[in-house]
Amino acid sequence: MAAKIILPDFRITPTIDQVGIEERVARFTTRSIKKESKMQGLKMILNMIDLTTLEGKDTDGKVKQMCYKAMHLHDVIPGLPTVAAVCVYPSMVKIAKESLIGSGVKVASVSTAFPSGQSTHEIKISDTKFALENGADEIDMVISRGEFLKGNYNFVFDEIAAIKDVCGKARLKVIFETGELSTLDNVRKASDIAMYAGADFIKTSTGKISPAATMPVTLVMLEAIRDYYYATDRMVGMKPAGGISTSKLALQYLVMLRETLGGAWLSNEWFRFGASSLANDVLMQIVKQTTGVYQSSDYFSKD
Repeated sequence: MAAKIILPDFRITPTIDQVGIEERVARFTTRSIKKESKMQGLKMILNMIDLTTLEGKDTDGKVKQMCYKAMHLHDVIPGLPTVAAVCVYPSMVKIAKESLIGSGVKVASVSTAFPSGQSTHEIKISDTKFALENGADEIDMVISRGEFLKGNYNFVFDEIAAIKDVCGKARLKVIFETGELSTLDNVRKASDIAMYAGADFIKTSTGKISPAATMPVTLVMLEAIRDYYYATDRMVGMKPAGGISTSKLALQYLVMLRETLGGAWLSNEWFRFGASSLANDVLMQIVKQTTGVYQSSDYFSKD
């Protein structure tokens, strides 16, 4: 029988030393990576990407094209992995699911009145159920930032727990929109609330506002995951989303992940990149490593 998890007082969470965080991040960015390890890292990054389209102009055709790319990133180079998942609005889940049959690529759907989170509890539950009924494997929910910033932490906890209950076996990623939380202390508090409420992943951003993912914010969240794991023996995943568009930066995130949480988190089961534009830069770097020359970006599809 699993040990009962005792909930902390969310009004009292660790205070973050911003200078210390920034100093540790600076050390991660200076690591040198050998060619063999770099190629391994680039392929790992591809396999950790959630290709995403979350626009009002999304169509069935656009989603189908993205799903094809998810399975066929660059067929000229053999042995490339697929991405981890595609992420779409609930109304596009069914077409994505049909397009990815047999591929192993997951379908993720945003919910809970993404990206603002400004709706009723009933609508958020309905939003989530609709996505799951149409085949979503994963749910990316947004927290109620207004309630969080008012200090209504029990509201945020209960809302996450309710959505997790609806998800059942589907994995739940909880989005904080860290650019709206203002401080690293708030990021740490939101991380603790989400994990104790049942989140399977914690995620920085919707990608709709700036700043989105940053290395200092991500490090704070990784350290929260580490502390939670030590307290509960339960692994939680991490997804930085928005603003990660180059292979060099993505490799630095992997170094930070490895040195903070260890090798057990180095798979798409526990780490994702929410950065569709990253895929093409990684592919260009893989071509360079393989052939010695860069290909033009025109050789890679935009979607």
